Amino acid sequence: MIDFSILSLCASLPGDEPFLFELYASTRAEELDAWGWDESQRNLFLQMQFKAQQWTYRTNFPDAQQQLVKLGDRSIGSILVHRSAAEICLVSIALLPEYRNQGIGTYLIQQLLQKATQTQRSVKLQLLSGSRVFRLYQRLGFTKIGDSVIHWQMEWRLPEVRRSSSPAYSLGVESISSI
Repeated sequence: MIDFSILSLCASLPGDEPFLFELYASTRAEELDAWGWDESQRNLFLQMQFKAQQWTYRTNFPDAQQQLVKLGDRSIGSILVHRSAAEICLVSIALLPEYRNQGIGTYLIQQLLQKATQTQRSVKLQLLSGSRVFRLYQRLGFTKIGDSVIHWQMEWRLPEVRRSSSPAYSLGVESISSI
């Protein structure tokens, strides 16, 4: 059982790149296992893809805030969020494999939704078509608003009843204030 009281976020720094690469590689492990590549081929591919991903994020979301997810002193994940006046974009969220499916991602997304509620903004995200995490986003109130061959776009909007109520509407979770 995860002790959410020791869960925190901190700004990602240039020295965190080795951890971010490890995290990225962990998100591709299942896919790459099926390809049968040796460790050298795998590492070269992952390095190239990681650098391309980081460049894309910096180019498309130059003002996005990347934070490490920490459990106590240990980095266990990352969240990248871009904010505009009208919406919040959840660019990326990832956890190390041993911390997945324990409610941490749900907790972090609920925190983001709470901030969106307080600031009267929608939350958008994009995920790989057919991704297993699609059901999680649906449970949290996101709806599919578009798709392509590779990606699905989803959005969470304040229900009308929430829009007319106080901006201090609470999702019933304690806040990580920096999300």
